[in-house]
Amino acid sequence: MPGRIEILGKHTDYGGGRVLVCAVDRGVSVHAEEIPGPPGTLEATTDAYPGLLHLDASRAPELPAGHWGRYVHTVLARLTENFGPLRAARVAITSDLPPASGMSSSSALLTGTALALADLNGLPQSAAWTSQIPDRVALAGYAASIENGKSFGTLAGRPGVGTSGGSLDHTGMLAGRDGMISYAEFDPMRILDEVSLPARWRLVVGVSGVLAEKTGAAQGAYNRGPALLGELVARWNRARGRDDATVQAALRSLVGECLDGPLVTDPAAPPVTLTADERLAPLRQLAEPGAERDRLDQFLVESAVLVPRAHAALREGDLDAFAAAVAVSQRLAETNLRNQVPQTTALVEQARLLGARAASAFGAGFGGSVWALVPEADADAFAADWMERYRRVGGAPEAATALVTAPGAPGRRVEAG
Repeated sequence: MPGRIEILGKHTDYGGGRVLVCAVDRGVSVHAEEIPGPPGTLEATTDAYPGLLHLDASRAPELPAGHWGRYVHTVLARLTENFGPLRAARVAITSDLPPASGMSSSSALLTGTALALADLNGLPQSAAWTSQIPDRVALAGYAASIENGKSFGTLAGRPGVGTSGGSLDHTGMLAGRDGMISYAEFDPMRILDEVSLPARWRLVVGVSGVLAEKTGAAQGAYNRGPALLGELVARWNRARGRDDATVQAALRSLVGECLDGPLVTDPAAPPVTLTADERLAPLRQLAEPGAERDRLDQFLVESAVLVPRAHAALREGDLDAFAAAVAVSQRLAETNLRNQVPQTTALVEQARLLGARAASAFGAGFGGSVWALVPEADADAFAADWMERYRRVGGAPEAATALVTAPGAPGRRVEAG
């Protein structure tokens, strides 16, 4: 199961909004085999940490928050809840993704484990599965629901891993195409288009070394974003007598099919003019000044203007327009989302100084990584220079590193042999 890079669409997925996301050429592999033992039990190992875990679907494990075994147990318990007791099994997990780097190693672990156990138990052939999970987009939505604990269709939810995220990660890992960036939205959940990077350009990922552990100390800060949007949608529904599930649904009710075209008529107009659009006043007036208003405005500009502009720019090969959209997105992450740390801000600034065409932090925030778009011929040298500069002037932790990558293939089954 590959990791993913969020090209653009910072914290828009759980609001139902739009993103640009792709799989990468590194990931997590999960090998599952049946073993003797009571149904609903599991043995698990990983190459990242020593020891063998013994897990039971009916009992919460005595493991610290954020421990990899909690992700495995969450999968075991949810599949049992939705499809009945599973065969006793052993899973062996290997990974070449940097952990807690913002490339979503945790979601790759959870999703890979879910698919491995599902295959071992023949779940994808069952009517209970196919009636609710007919395709890869739905599969991504179900994997996200395992992680965030929500119900998916008739498949009842149960406690997830403690985060209130959406399904950007899982969509990037499962629903894309090799070498392509998916242009997706989440209310309704669908892939709108697929685009590629311009020829002879690569992504260099600078791993800040500040762990982006959504289930660790930053969980409260991470969950505040979904909570702010959720509270606003609830207030909107009460005020308007509606039953919208997301900010995206509320937005669509105000502007209709304008969501399928530019909300700002002049493509050169500053994106922030969207927040002055009088059609949006009924929604914006309900947002409390301060953090809630800032959060809403970031969502509106990111999802309704920047992501569509960046998608159009990639399709047309217009790197100037793409870079302009990315720069505004990064600025809003710092001023409105407030989910950046000094190290990710420094990495973006240093990438630009070194000549990157565009650069942006990505993922949950509060640590993690930054991607930089550079010519393929310069990628390796850029990665080395970037890390050297980061260590010299950016306060780089010891775990900081850089890797050269490109949009990769979605998760797949690998037959033993």
